[in-house]
Amino acid sequence: MARVCEICGKKTTVGFKLERRGLPKKKGGVGLKITGKTKRKFKPNIQTMRANINGSIKRIKICTRCMNAGKVVKVV
Repeated sequence: MARVCEICGKKTTVGFKLERRGLPKKKGGVGLKITGKTKRKFKPNIQTMRANINGSIKRIKICTRCMNAGKVVKVV
């Protein structure tokens, strides 16, 4: 099963973790240098919940951002 929000479509994205060395110019140095790039994943906070959708109760995968915004009605 995919890690995708069924409301907004938010899903896992990829990026980099940067290793830096040096003293920032702001603190009197010559600037930060990037010494390494490591690939990583940014995963959204996806939860499974029972929601009332068009009058029927369904289990959906939804991100917590949509949950807090009240985009669906939670079934108690």
